Amino acid sequence: MNLLDRNKILRTHEDVVRLAERLAKCPEVTQFDSGEHKEAWALADSFGDLESSFREFLDERLPKLNSSEGEELSGLLFEIGEDLQHILYHILEHQKFYRYVTPTTDVSWRPPPKRA
Repeated sequence: MNLLDRNKILRTHEDVVRLAERLAKCPEVTQFDSGEHKEAWALADSFGDLESSFREFLDERLPKLNSSEGEELSGLLFEIGEDLQHILYHILEHQKFYRYVTPTTDVSWRPPPKRA
């Protein structure tokens, strides 16, 4: 078992299925079902991906960040930015239940430019 899987909760597809089935019994979740979109499945899938992303950040990225310098540090910061984009996708797009946590005002910003 690798470092990222050591404490993982949602290890298998079956774990995600069981979570989705449990969530599907919750009316606060199913109120967001529409057409082919089943909120319980979207949430369970998101939780699985988020768990992997958080574990990777804590077990790999953060220790490297603490010991990197120069170009390696800069590259790592941009990798973390890509990881954060993936996390935001799961909060803003993939499921509907947690969309309330996002700001309602438009904040325009650009990531810092990469050095040549």
